[in-house]
Amino acid sequence: MKCIYCGYTESKVLDSRPADEGNSIRRRRECLKCGKRFTTYEMIETTHILVVKNDGTRQQFDASKIKNGIIKSCEKRPVAIGDIDALVLSIEKQLGNSLVQEISTRKIGEMVMKGLKELDQIAYIRFASVYRQFRDVTELTEFIKDEKMNRED
Repeated sequence: MKCIYCGYTESKVLDSRPADEGNSIRRRRECLKCGKRFTTYEMIETTHILVVKNDGTRQQFDASKIKNGIIKSCEKRPVAIGDIDALVLSIEKQLGNSLVQEISTRKIGEMVMKGLKELDQIAYIRFASVYRQFRDVTELTEFIKDEKMNRED
């Protein structure tokens, strides 16, 4: 680490502790040349994922949008906020581990639906009705029948 005072590249770490709620490490250092002390922060480098929307536009991935959609689907349902947070974190991890730089809203929606299906069936149906954009009750009924058939297999 380069000293901010003299530019020397060698220093020793005097103290390390977690910072920013555990998302980074604060290090107190001392330059081996001039002896002055300075602080550095070390954090995980994240790749920015772009979401490709249905109209072809792109925007940066925002987990809060997923969380808000899941919360709306789970309104008045016995689903704990901790379970919702765990689902959002799981989706974020899947995306981060996939090393993709772009992902379609369709794939994200499918990931959310898969998680909601395991979490709460009614929240799953609610999310699917908005996500799949059913035009009428018949389409929704067909979807529910298909789901019922898949569960019986």
